[in-house]
Amino acid sequence: MSTRTLAIWCPDWPVVAARREDPELARRPVAVLAKARVLAASAEARAERVVAGIRRREAEARCPGIAVVEADPAAEVRAFEAVVRAVETFTPRVEIDRPGLLAIPTRGPSRYFGGDAALIEVVREAVLATGVPEVRLGIADGGFAARLAARREEVVPGGGTPAFLAPWSVSLLGDPDLAGVLVRLGIHTLGDLAALPAASVLARFGTPGIVAHRLAHGEEPHPPALTTPPPDLVESSELDPPADRVDAAAFVGKALADRLLDRLASRGLACTRVVIHCETEHGESYARCWRHEGALTPAALAERVRWQLDGWLTAQGGLSGGLTLLRLIPDEVIPASGRQLGFWGGDQAGADRAARVFARLQGMLGPDAVVTPSACGGRAPVERVRWIPWGEPRPADDGVAPWPGAVPGPAPTRVLDPPIAAQLLDATGAPVLVSARGEASAVPAVLRCGALPGQGGPVRAWAGPWAQDVRWWDPAGERRVLWHLVVGDGRDDDAAAVACLVRLEQGRATLDALYD
Repeated sequence: MSTRTLAIWCPDWPVVAARREDPELARRPVAVLAKARVLAASAEARAERVVAGIRRREAEARCPGIAVVEADPAAEVRAFEAVVRAVETFTPRVEIDRPGLLAIPTRGPSRYFGGDAALIEVVREAVLATGVPEVRLGIADGGFAARLAARREEVVPGGGTPAFLAPWSVSLLGDPDLAGVLVRLGIHTLGDLAALPAASVLARFGTPGIVAHRLAHGEEPHPPALTTPPPDLVESSELDPPADRVDAAAFVGKALADRLLDRLASRGLACTRVVIHCETEHGESYARCWRHEGALTPAALAERVRWQLDGWLTAQGGLSGGLTLLRLIPDEVIPASGRQLGFWGGDQAGADRAARVFARLQGMLGPDAVVTPSACGGRAPVERVRWIPWGEPRPADDGVAPWPGAVPGPAPTRVLDPPIAAQLLDATGAPVLVSARGEASAVPAVLRCGALPGQGGPVRAWAGPWAQDVRWWDPAGERRVLWHLVVGDGRDDDAAAVACLVRLEQGRATLDALYD
């Protein structure tokens, strides 16, 4: 059975938090960005067709004069703390999904206030009294259905959750890859998914599929009471002297998060819900429950701990003294399923360690000594990659359309930067040249270059030339020509042949790239 749940949603919370941080934004349309795309927009901006997902430049084009700010999760948590405290007066069991969205079980409060409808009204009044411009509430069986009910401000009758969920799109499951596969298979709604046999869904889609199937039925994503958190897994740390700064407390919180998840992993468990508990030097005690869609990683848990500490220590009406005790309590654990390891041989923790190493290398060698590639436009292979110093903002990786006149594929496996000097000769031993019309003076017969096996050899096959005017608008621009060549030693053994890209520019030949 799913727990009867009340979801409390404050729409566009990133915008609300930004306006509380800067009251001047209240008089302007606002868009909040995350990774160079709109995360949330104010009502005034949405009226000008500024919607989530579009780029900053497009948002500014659609709504001239719009105020664009970067997302600040810490500020969102600080602003949301007042809402959490208002809801906490009805039940101590408050579950935070993210800033702007929380849920509470309704069994006790509904009986006390005389039903679900009465509970919604008193909670609405309490939340609006904190200064929130808009709040939506919904009740259903299970947190997933309750969050959807809050969108429509509905109270779904007990037992009616599967019928309520049936017409909703599978895109709301929170797994874009799975949703894309389901749509291609003709499964467009949650009702279509719920109609499938559970065994078949598990066999075809694995754990993500069976979780989605349970949600479509209005059930909890994992069977209730699947695993009881062992009491000895609670991680705590005393702070002496008391910590009144977020960075000092967050440093302790990150260590607790790493230890907790390491101990859970050693037992084959993963945490999906955690309680962050603290005590102050004046005897105050606070606790907040944070939920995560999947298993919490060390980075995700440390991030939520920092958000909550920021809310406690810096929010208006926060703690009256420094923290003397910080405790992490796993509230819901599940068997750890297989996960895809990261490039660095681990999960997000491995990526974090790599980032720290790169930062240290930059401190030793200089900021331009550690770079990462980013795809960009260009005609030659060497021009299609931009090297960006580690830590600097990267452009959104949406793919780059081929430039007109670019060298045709396939892409080379090794690009030489700078290119290596070479000689492209005809059958008489004279250099091959290309006229202004792009016509070769002779058929290429021999390529000589120190980077090739045996210093090069006869040209066994070729394609081109491709003529390009580089910066044709600039009087200092140059004309260049590129060839695809297959160079071998004259034997019939294809393994001895090498495919390469050769450039002719200002009468000189260079080897630009090699192919497998």
